[in-house]
Amino acid sequence: MVQIKKLNSADSNFNQALQQLLSFDTIMDESVDTTVAQILADIKARGNAAVIEYTHRFDHVHASSINTLELTRRELQQSLSTLPVKQRQALEHAASRIRSYHEKQVASSWHYQEADDTMLGQKVTPLDRVGLYVPGGKASYPSSVLMNAIPAKVAGVKELFMVVPTPHGEKNDMVLAAAAISDVDRVFTIGGAQAIGALAYGTETIPQVDKIVGPGNAYVAAAKRRVFGIVGIDMVAGPSEILVICDGKTDPDWIAMDLFSQAEHDELAQSILLSPDAGFLDKVAQSIDQLIETMPRKNVICAALENRGALIRVRDLEEACTIANSISPEHLELSVDRPEHWVDKIRHAGAIFMGRHTCEALGDYCAGPNHVLPTSRTARFSSPLGVYDFQKRSSLIQVSEQGAAELGEVASILANCEGLQAHARSAEYRIKA
Repeated sequence: MVQIKKLNSADSNFNQALQQLLSFDTIMDESVDTTVAQILADIKARGNAAVIEYTHRFDHVHASSINTLELTRRELQQSLSTLPVKQRQALEHAASRIRSYHEKQVASSWHYQEADDTMLGQKVTPLDRVGLYVPGGKASYPSSVLMNAIPAKVAGVKELFMVVPTPHGEKNDMVLAAAAISDVDRVFTIGGAQAIGALAYGTETIPQVDKIVGPGNAYVAAAKRRVFGIVGIDMVAGPSEILVICDGKTDPDWIAMDLFSQAEHDELAQSILLSPDAGFLDKVAQSIDQLIETMPRKNVICAALENRGALIRVRDLEEACTIANSISPEHLELSVDRPEHWVDKIRHAGAIFMGRHTCEALGDYCAGPNHVLPTSRTARFSSPLGVYDFQKRSSLIQVSEQGAAELGEVASILANCEGLQAHARSAEYRIKA
């Protein structure tokens, strides 16, 4: 029997119990950070040689040069062509939907003209070069390749490099096939903090990128934190989360499996169900106990549900939405009648899945929107990964002679108030006599 917590919003200690449930120790392991700092410093100082040494030490892959760690386009296409037909079709179908969705996000440059012929606007340009980190070996996720690479390509990124470790030389054909489908430009079979360092600083063979995206382990996350500012990063993600709001009318087996879908990621993942129907919560608990025996990742799911999972009875769906906004989950399922009504009450969530047939798993793979989402309550101020993460904006300002006379006086007054006389004088030079 899975010992998942059961809470009631009517209890006097509910808020305290909820905060305890949501709390997650994000303090970085000092030994991890120390190791990462040493690796990054070594990569910065010795380039290719250090990358080769760490790849041999951690992945047990010996290479005479970085060139031998780079895969050719022919090798990527070969992985794609040798896939079973159904796997290839699934990848291609998912890629098509992801591409179509993200094409709607492309921003364009704009400008407008004022009465005195002053022009103001914004120029939108794609990043020149992006690095994509992909976990390797048994923990391989071709869906992460599609979700990170396709928006970058849709944005117009000129060069997209992928790094993926191949422990003991083990390559994952689905990951390489996804790279081929996504038009990744270069693929290097390196991983860990050394791969992040190579992308951030550049080596004799691997050019420096402008931004690094993609998931990884604690060492990869620590490395991304450390190189931020030298390059951009997408986010430093925490454990996966799902919050389900249900009115009690959905099949309890469906809801139990939806909770499992996040719990199976790792022992720190969080799965929470909110419902005003006490009887339904009991049915879901029964479904959990019955279905858990059928799951290959039973131990991981049990640990996640018992550590950070909960079945919560709420007064009504209105209160459920209020609690959901406080939690600000990565994934939010509205398994209710008229989800379009309740979605208007949701302000903070990475992705919102509307209706009983819209399980979170569809969003992970093939619905179209991105599955790289803000975690740990960062949905209060962050958004899913998108094309906009691979575009940057430059302001356009072209002031006419008449505009310079008018604006010059305003700038002069404000600059003098701030004690910046050179600013004031520079503006005054443009004022008509």
